[in-house]
Amino acid sequence: MIASHYAEAVERKLIAAATLRSAPSADSATICELVVGERFLALDESLGWTWGYRREDHRVGYIPTAVLAEDRGL
Repeated sequence: MIASHYAEAVERKLIAAATLRSAPSADSATICELVVGERFLALDESLGWTWGYRREDHRVGYIPTAVLAEDRGL
């Protein structure tokens, strides 16, 4: 499959610790734990969850949008 376009990641900072999850649900599998101050590259936000990847090691998953800084600048 060929994708005709890609979302541009927006780098954001965590303002609270969070669990990176495999699906947008608090009951989904844990991928890893993220700490305050970490950078997360957001690709999509929907229904209170942000899908993207951890800057440090590129682990992909979902985190609650509320743990990300409001301003998208660093």
